[in-house]
Amino acid sequence: MTLDTTRDAANETMPRDGMSIIDTDRYPLDQPDSDALQQEITQARAGLEKDGCARLSGFIRPEAHAALAFETTALSPLALHSSEEYTPYGSGPDDSFPTDHPRRRAHRTTSGSVTRDLIPTDGLIQQIYGNPYLIAFIAACLSAEEIYQFADPMRGLIINSMDEGNVLGWHFDANEFIVSLMTRRADEGGMFEYCPGIRAPGNENFEDVKGVLDGKPDLVKNLDLQVGDLQLFKGRYSLHRVNQIEKGARHTVIFGYARQPGFIGSIASTMKVYGRVMQEHIDAEHARQTDGLAD
Repeated sequence: MTLDTTRDAANETMPRDGMSIIDTDRYPLDQPDSDALQQEITQARAGLEKDGCARLSGFIRPEAHAALAFETTALSPLALHSSEEYTPYGSGPDDSFPTDHPRRRAHRTTSGSVTRDLIPTDGLIQQIYGNPYLIAFIAACLSAEEIYQFADPMRGLIINSMDEGNVLGWHFDANEFIVSLMTRRADEGGMFEYCPGIRAPGNENFEDVKGVLDGKPDLVKNLDLQVGDLQLFKGRYSLHRVNQIEKGARHTVIFGYARQPGFIGSIASTMKVYGRVMQEHIDAEHARQTDGLAD
């Protein structure tokens, strides 16, 4: 069944809210004290503690997959495909470091990004992102009393769109953790690879990062995500990438949450990755990360 033939059926049968498409039998988000949800929270915490990564399989009901795929596919032509090269730290090469140093090792990422300001506010992914039950659930998985949606008008919600030949190079995220939802899976390629906890606040661990960039596999894990899977990932501390798409397309929706309210990305990294900034980035430039790590 193609996306075109499922559009009308999806629109007729799928309510436009962020709860209806979630498998609430397995993930009863509106029953936070239930045994079923507490079990999922416990498993997610264990994964985050061990690998900085928790995969919540089948989070989205199978009958909703087509509607989500249609939505991200329809928006994917709006994606900016950056042609610039940058290091794993979201910036250009720093010539003050040796040639083989990670701060000087640049790569070209060819995936595209559709930013939140381009995504309709009544869309399914917007409704999921703002769902208060989901936000409370993610906070519980992170052992946090509360988490907050990004104040960043662009980074808060991103569709990462990858076509054949695209690759998302090794990088760290600007925020401590990221929540993502796969809506389309590539027919071939597009594997998510990551290095759990390769750095920590105050410790860049350049030696191991260099080893990964040099192609040493010892620190690298693979995660074969499926459509409808929700992933919690501590991407600020774990180097990660998506390898080349060999056939088909791969779409993931990235939900931006933070432990503190008001998170807005830096002007430099936002411009580098998304090709533009908004007034909110300019106004917030004075408030940056304080964990001693490069963005």
